[in-house]
Amino acid sequence: MFDLDGTLHDRNATLQAWLSGHVQRFGLPAEYAERLTKLDDFGYRPKREVFPLLIQELGLGHNSEQLLQDFATHFLTVPALMPNAVAVLDELQAAGIKIGVVTNGWKDVQTACLQGCGFWPLIDDVVISEEVGLSKPDPRIYTLALERLGVTAAETWFVGDSPKNDVWGPQRVGMRAAFLPTGHALNGETPDAVLRDLRDVLLLDGLKLNQEKGG
Repeated sequence: MFDLDGTLHDRNATLQAWLSGHVQRFGLPAEYAERLTKLDDFGYRPKREVFPLLIQELGLGHNSEQLLQDFATHFLTVPALMPNAVAVLDELQAAGIKIGVVTNGWKDVQTACLQGCGFWPLIDDVVISEEVGLSKPDPRIYTLALERLGVTAAETWFVGDSPKNDVWGPQRVGMRAAFLPTGHALNGETPDAVLRDLRDVLLLDGLKLNQEKGG
């Protein structure tokens, strides 16, 4: 199982690409992009909080709703893929390994992200928090994802960038967790594996493709 933002979707790259056009469209000062990136907190801070804070801190004469609408309209125009994401999913799929995505977020937004990244043909199931009424790290969302894929926790790896949502949470229900360090740093969590990049997923212990290759 994979997280989406910061794991398969290179959200940081998508954010910077959107910011480039956003700053130009609104004639925003140079420090705006750096400050927004900080306040955004890898996507964990609601944008309805971010834009008013930016306007206040930088003394901007802009309307926060207009800035928010620009984000909603343009952010996922061309979502960036994490390096090697498609190649890794291709190889897992070819090996007959079931692939799921479990992500927090709005259904429409995350669906558009998956579509824009071209991931739909490569995954077996997607669980989106808004759609199911559960959010990571609630253990019930992982249990639901396991049930929908028809697999057990003991045979499943969870891959993601959030120490709380993608390491601590999955481990609570018996999954092993592989941490991809593209977002927040670990804060006492102990992943079962730390990845250098997504290619290391193919080396995780217990995958069928490793057994077939003698790994």
